[in-house]
Amino acid sequence: MTRKQRRLTIIGCSLAVLGIAAALVLNALRGSIVFFSTPSMVAQQHIAPGTRFRLGGLVQPGSLVRGKNLAVKFEVADGTAKLPVTYKGILPDLFREGQGVVAEGSIDSSGVFRADTVLAKHDEKYMPKEVADELKKTGHWKTDYSDYGGKSGGAVASEANAQAGQGATR
Repeated sequence: MTRKQRRLTIIGCSLAVLGIAAALVLNALRGSIVFFSTPSMVAQQHIAPGTRFRLGGLVQPGSLVRGKNLAVKFEVADGTAKLPVTYKGILPDLFREGQGVVAEGSIDSSGVFRADTVLAKHDEKYMPKEVADELKKTGHWKTDYSDYGGKSGGAVASEANAQAGQGATR
């Protein structure tokens, strides 16, 4: 085997190994790429107890119950399904009933989502694009975008972030 053939063989084998490794990593991450799951998606996917994921939706009005030692119970809904959530800790200042929320944690064997992190939306007009799209599909979320020139909250946030990166203030 000549020197050139040996070099091409090594390069070809290296590319094949790299391709296989990339395929395995992407296959392993396929279920984790979604930023969050809605209660409807959780019901459809039959997520096993103990599996960590993010849950997103609206805090169901009238479902917030505060307990002792910063324990909180509430329901997250997406219009077609709802999921009970428990959390122990300080809630974000913007956390309210009827507002968007993303919680990180896992489902226990009784079907209750046990959150260890709760994130709330950043202002009264903003809704994460994925949550808004999911609620629009079900017809349960409507808003007037006239303040934003007809753009969704996610598009407005993206524009603001892009302008902030260019030194503009908003």
